[in-house]
Amino acid sequence: MKAFKAYDIRGIYNVDFNKEDVYKIGFFLRKVLNTDKILVGYDARLSTPEIFEYLCKGITDSGVDVYNIGLSTTPMVYYLTAAHNFKASVQITASHNPKEYNGLKVSRENAIPVGYDTGLNLVEKMMNEEEVVISENRGQIINFDHRQEYLDFLKSYAQDISNLNVSVDCSNGMASLLVKDIWGEDISYIYDEIDGTFPNHEPNPLEEENVEDLKKLVLENSSDVGVIFDGDADRVMFVDEKANFIRPDLMIAVMAKYFLKGENKNATVIQDIRTSKSVSEYVESLGGKVHMWRVGRAFAAIRLREIDGLFGGELAGHYYFKDFFYSDSGILAAIIMLNIISELKKEGKTLSQLISEIDTYSNSGEINFKLEKKQEAIDAVVKHFTKDEKPSAIFDFDGYRVEFRDWWFNIRPSNTEPYLRLIAEAKSDEILNKNLSEIKNIIAKFAD
Repeated sequence: MKAFKAYDIRGIYNVDFNKEDVYKIGFFLRKVLNTDKILVGYDARLSTPEIFEYLCKGITDSGVDVYNIGLSTTPMVYYLTAAHNFKASVQITASHNPKEYNGLKVSRENAIPVGYDTGLNLVEKMMNEEEVVISENRGQIINFDHRQEYLDFLKSYAQDISNLNVSVDCSNGMASLLVKDIWGEDISYIYDEIDGTFPNHEPNPLEEENVEDLKKLVLENSSDVGVIFDGDADRVMFVDEKANFIRPDLMIAVMAKYFLKGENKNATVIQDIRTSKSVSEYVESLGGKVHMWRVGRAFAAIRLREIDGLFGGELAGHYYFKDFFYSDSGILAAIIMLNIISELKKEGKTLSQLISEIDTYSNSGEINFKLEKKQEAIDAVVKHFTKDEKPSAIFDFDGYRVEFRDWWFNIRPSNTEPYLRLIAEAKSDEILNKNLSEIKNIIAKFAD
């Protein structure tokens, strides 16, 4: 089924999957995750009520109880899964995708993500091969409203930021469920009504056009920082006081100022394979250790737990925390960032000044190539650059990251789309542009 992806189940509803598929997914989750109760939350997309109905039907027909938390952010589901010892949970969401999409994010005990290689493949196999036999002891749907508990957890991290002028774009998504209870009404909010049609812009802050209204608001209000969430609030991104979008990987370094203190001074920080060298150099200058790993929650959250890391982040705007069950939360990340920016302002420093201290390389940003012959192109690029010069380091666990003395590149296939993704970084624009041009010429030979 097309909707089964590396990290979750997601696609255009009634094209890539439908209510019958959702029913079967719900029915076979019991067998795969070995549980008698499943926590379920959901976002506000127009297709969500039908998906919730058929997911619950499948779960209860298998003899399992549904614990319904209602409208929720995805991190709220993670928190309640781990805090209340559920062996399985599902959030109905398509995160940052357009309104016609929907999906299911599945977790097991301790909010450990279930990806295709760790359980979703078995669900898909059972859907195709096994018969649905309805249990004689059907499960029930039990209301499980613990919003206030989660809110109290988040508020325990919130410090006094009354010295800040902040603008927030909720993207008409699930962040609107919580943010005003955390920061109050003194902050400037836009698109803070939950609306699954996303009438103002798509809920994907990585797309530049979706951040334009926040940039304008920051300038109009002379804000110290702008904050924008994606649709299910598991990701967050930031705009500085000059309305410049900040690459999310750089905020890992900013966060290190908060975390790497006292007994945590030498803690381990996780970053994905696309992250700027600026980040690792800054983290190490504060005493931290950096661990590089694969892209995506299905890998990062598990790895952070394995290495007992303190926190980490990704270029896509996910930030993971040991104290959040090694999971990601956009709102928790935003709370911590605003605490840091508030302290910066007290020192007389702006966010843009701190970022300029951290960001010391020329970076291409992520470039996408629509390509079917992805592996052939990757192999050709790596071969070209390693035949005459020995790299200082090669990482091969998510595509390739190949590092040289004064530049590096990461080239990797998308796990969910027919794209080849490229990032390059160098000590100067000249070095970056020269090598980018060579890479693009090689990839062009494999274009469809």
